[in-house]
Amino acid sequence: MAGTRTVDCLPMTRPMLTEQIDLFLQALASEKGYSAHTIRAYGHDLAEFVGYAAGGAGLSEEKEKRLLAIDDIDSLTVRGYLGLLHRKNEKSTIARKLSALRSFFRHLVKHRLTDEDPTAAILTPKHTRRMPSYLTVDDMFRLLDQAVDDTVLGLRNRALFETLYGSGIRVSELTGLNVFDVDFSSGCLRVLGKGGRERIVPVGEKALNRIQTYRDRLFAQTGIGMVVDGPLFLNKNKGRLTSRSVARILEALIRKCSLAVPISPHGIRHSFATHLLDAGADLRKVQELLGHKSLSTTQKYTHVSIDRLMAAYDKAHPRR
Repeated sequence: MAGTRTVDCLPMTRPMLTEQIDLFLQALASEKGYSAHTIRAYGHDLAEFVGYAAGGAGLSEEKEKRLLAIDDIDSLTVRGYLGLLHRKNEKSTIARKLSALRSFFRHLVKHRLTDEDPTAAILTPKHTRRMPSYLTVDDMFRLLDQAVDDTVLGLRNRALFETLYGSGIRVSELTGLNVFDVDFSSGCLRVLGKGGRERIVPVGEKALNRIQTYRDRLFAQTGIGMVVDGPLFLNKNKGRLTSRSVARILEALIRKCSLAVPISPHGIRHSFATHLLDAGADLRKVQELLGHKSLSTTQKYTHVSIDRLMAAYDKAHPRR
């Protein structure tokens, strides 16, 4: 922060920080195709930074934060913000917040709204990649077999988790599925993933059977069939099920079957990938199934299969 600059006498023609953040978030949706969830996360991180920067300029009221201009921000502002974050955040969180700032200032440089990127010389904090949480095959089967409620919602819940495990899709992709995205003849789902990228993924016979059973019961009780497109999985009010609701349903199911591993819906995706790799699936094929843009993202699942690699080494290496 340039200490000699006074904000209250800034020419109004200078690009204002909060206005440019709003435009940047709009660009993430229109140009990058980012999901609403991702855009909210960017918006939260950038708003937190604005709060810090405005405090350093003596601006406390929300309306006065809009007087903060782009060229009021320099590398010292960013470093001071990161220093504050280090007091109460993990390195992975700091890296994410810094990434949001980098993306924003690169956007400004690209559109010639500033000549300098104050994040350019700042290194991303190194952090240890966490082991993905996942269930063993036995625990996964135990979880799926525990959902035995014969009501419409019970049948829906079993179809939910059979579909998650059978396809490895993200929970947001699961709740975004529509009726016409399921192809029973080919055994595949049409999934709209991150960045608006569409892909076709196999789902497996068990999951398809669970989906059909659920929708048949839903039709019998409500008249909502599969001849008209609409959300595949419905909540109790007949609206689209949300990702948060899926997480709550899974949490209750885990308690019911007393699993030792606290798993999230994303953990079922981890389990899907781990089990495929343990069974010898090709890494690049798993990458395609998961919808990862980069192979390095998929590689994080390989280290959880070290037991299988060690067993193969012990069995085959002549100097074991």
